[in-house]
Amino acid sequence: MNESLVDFLARAGAALSPHPPGPDDPTSNPRGDHSIDPDGSAVLPPPPHRRAAVLVPVVSRPEGPTLVLTQRATGLRDHSGQVALPGGKIDPSDPGPAEAALREAHEEIALAPQDVRVLGYLDPYLSGTGFLVTPVIGLAEPATPFRPNPTEVAEVFEVPLAFLMDRERYFLRSREWQGRLRWFYAMHFGDRLIWGVTAGILNNLRERLYPEEKPVAGDSGRPPR
Repeated sequence: MNESLVDFLARAGAALSPHPPGPDDPTSNPRGDHSIDPDGSAVLPPPPHRRAAVLVPVVSRPEGPTLVLTQRATGLRDHSGQVALPGGKIDPSDPGPAEAALREAHEEIALAPQDVRVLGYLDPYLSGTGFLVTPVIGLAEPATPFRPNPTEVAEVFEVPLAFLMDRERYFLRSREWQGRLRWFYAMHFGDRLIWGVTAGILNNLRERLYPEEKPVAGDSGRPPR
């Protein structure tokens, strides 16, 4: 086990919540793009919020730990072509967020639930479309062959964890959406743009494990679809 993975696991054990947030948890007033609005004018989607969960899969590699992301298939109704974390809605049959995130990861990228060790939970993230997303952090078996489900995922790729935990990679950007200026985090990885809910969750993980200054404001404009 390399030193950077040992450090990550130690930080995760100390900083992540060992239990999923319940309806009476203080994080029922969750973080989201609204919480980074510099003038405080963001309008929160009204409840009831639709419950969802995403898996944040970390993999041990010889060169250092990586984090698994997906490029969503084009033509999907929601977030077509965007970079995402494996996940989706919590079904009534799911015992909790971890089971939902693991089920979705299995469906999307063929990551078997038994090949993931759940490390803990982040604060729920409230999306602008009214989804209350619980991020589930997990350590995935490195021998797992990821296979994208073509109906949902165009590509599976990995990003060095050190890259994603670097504050300097994140920028605040803005665009007009539904008549208001919406602020969100964004970062470039090669020719890919990671932004919106995915970047927000990753930045929340960075802040939880490596607390420091907030990312700086960047350029504004419409991100590519």
